[in-house]
Amino acid sequence: MAAKLPPEGNYVAADDVEPVELWPGIERRTLVWGERMLLAEIWLKKGEVVPVHKHPHEQIGYVATGKLKFTVGGVAGILGPRAAYIMPSNVEHSVEALEDSIAVDVFSPVRDEYKR
Repeated sequence: MAAKLPPEGNYVAADDVEPVELWPGIERRTLVWGERMLLAEIWLKKGEVVPVHKHPHEQIGYVATGKLKFTVGGVAGILGPRAAYIMPSNVEHSVEALEDSIAVDVFSPVRDEYKR
């Protein structure tokens, strides 16, 4: 059986999405979501920090540009462009922007509060 393409209107350019401030110097652009996952672009200014938090959603992603220091479950790692990460469900994590950066995140299940 051939895969079906989504109907027209399920496509979005990141530049067409209004950013939402998550914390000072950190913005989210929710791009698309389906029944079980959501894709968001996160812009972080150098020196800004996503504070320690956790959520029931599994989160995977990669650093598109810049350099970020992640701490996941107490383990730190510095990631540059095209490096990937995972935050398991309910595990504390934080992020520090070592450079102006863009990260791309996928959440499952969908984070309803992130829907635009």
